[in-house]
Amino acid sequence: MNHIFSRVLKRATFWVALIVAIGLLGGPLVGDAPAAKKKPLRFGVADPLTGPAAIFGKDQMQAVRWAVEDINAKGGVNGHPLEAIILDHQAKPEVGIAVVNRFVHVEKVPVYITAFSNVVKAVAPIANREKVLMLSVGANAPAIARLGDYVYTTFPLADVDMNALGKYAYQKMGKRRAAVLHVNHETGRDGAKVFSNSFKRAGGKIVVYESYEQERSDFTGLVLKVKAANPDIIHIHSVIRDFTAVVAQMRQLGVKTQITSYQTAFNPKMIQQLGKGAEGIIVTALAPSVEDNKNLPAYIERWKKAYKRMPIGLPYTQYFYDAPYIVAALYKWVLDKKLPITGENMRKALVAIKTFEQPLTNTVTINDDHTVKKPVYFWQVKGGKFTLIGSQKD
Repeated sequence: MNHIFSRVLKRATFWVALIVAIGLLGGPLVGDAPAAKKKPLRFGVADPLTGPAAIFGKDQMQAVRWAVEDINAKGGVNGHPLEAIILDHQAKPEVGIAVVNRFVHVEKVPVYITAFSNVVKAVAPIANREKVLMLSVGANAPAIARLGDYVYTTFPLADVDMNALGKYAYQKMGKRRAAVLHVNHETGRDGAKVFSNSFKRAGGKIVVYESYEQERSDFTGLVLKVKAANPDIIHIHSVIRDFTAVVAQMRQLGVKTQITSYQTAFNPKMIQQLGKGAEGIIVTALAPSVEDNKNLPAYIERWKKAYKRMPIGLPYTQYFYDAPYIVAALYKWVLDKKLPITGENMRKALVAIKTFEQPLTNTVTINDDHTVKKPVYFWQVKGGKFTLIGSQKD
């Protein structure tokens, strides 16, 4: 563990982004000193910045940086600048534990944000033991809602979008026989289970249900098993690298069946890699489209101006952009109540506020059972790009 922690600290030197106030556009709040002269309000953010999952983590952290910058440009929180301490957990539980211990014992933050179900599960005991508030953003294993008093999600879990997708596949798409493949970890197992149960409740039949290990690269056996079962829909619940490899091998072996997945596959690079093989793939998203959020067009334009592209996993980045706004609201509640800044009081703030009006994800209500309910959007690859084809908003 000491070796891992040392390695994390070295990476932290490179990756930590200490966001400070960039000046006030309209002057400080009445009665407050300028934000840059007040003590920063700090919070931790842990996400993969190296390794295969960094394709998502790097863009998610850019969204966090922009949000903190925007909050501070408007005066911060009661004149205090917000500051994010960003560390790399590589999407590995053991590294996540080292990073969160740093947040708690070295940085001494009262709240931190993290993602990826396997990491969230691993670090939850630290949040509960040390009474530091943890906000999970993007991780979707349903068990996250039951990880303890100090663990909350700001993101809908798999029992929201996968329940909707199973029903949609049967009722709207007319599918009757499904093959389900999933990576053998928390996200894959839980998401596949929810989709399968939803599809069966709607009246469908599961003809193949198979798992595979995350490092697997040859899926020939699985593909041939699926092909022999002759499903009319294939659901793949995986990490993005696996998803692209599975679909590519399916297309190579002549499987043209309709494929579905979840928000992780909402990735323009997946389309680039698969080419025509990506056509028709349907994925879910849990963040509003430009039709439902007035701020989203400007956010997308910000990416195009800065990076000449769309963000990887746009819906995830919307939630990560909004997460610092939740942290800011919690800090403001604690400061206004003149309470000590502790994890216990940050949790009290979350329970008291409960509903947050967010810039890019609209209204987010954190329920008493630690869940979040949001509309589900269905996107399909058409003509080499994602096209909105429907939604479930009830």
